[in-house]
Parts: sequence; structure tokens; C-alpha cells
Amino acid sequence: MIKDEVRQMVEQGVVSRHQPIYTLCQFIPPREWVCVECELERCDYLLRDQIGDLIASESWDND
Repeated sequence: MIKDEVRQMVEQGVVSRHQPIYTLCQFIPPREWVCVECELERCDYLLRDQIGDLIASESWDND
């Protein structure tokens, strides 16, 4: 679910896939960010990792 929301934000140009994951905290309410942060840690993502690492499984239409 997090990946889908972040992928949508990248497609809309809200964030860049080259920005660190912690950039997302600007767009997620603090109450929800705690859950997001726990889920990221559970999946071995670091807040300094790039957003592109989080959505790495995207498919390319123009290949």
C-alpha cells in the first residue's frame, strides 16, 4: 500500500525517485508517519534510502 501511494506521488511529480525516503514525512500526517516508519523498518528500508529503492519494482511502458 505504501509503495502504491509513493509510486503515485512520483508519477504526479510530487516527489522525485532520487529523494530520500524521509522526504515523504512532509506529505504524511505525523500520526500515520509512525506506522509508515515501522513498516519501512520491518521491510529493511532506511529513511536515507532513495524513494526509487522503495518503488524499484515499477514497470516501464517504453521498453
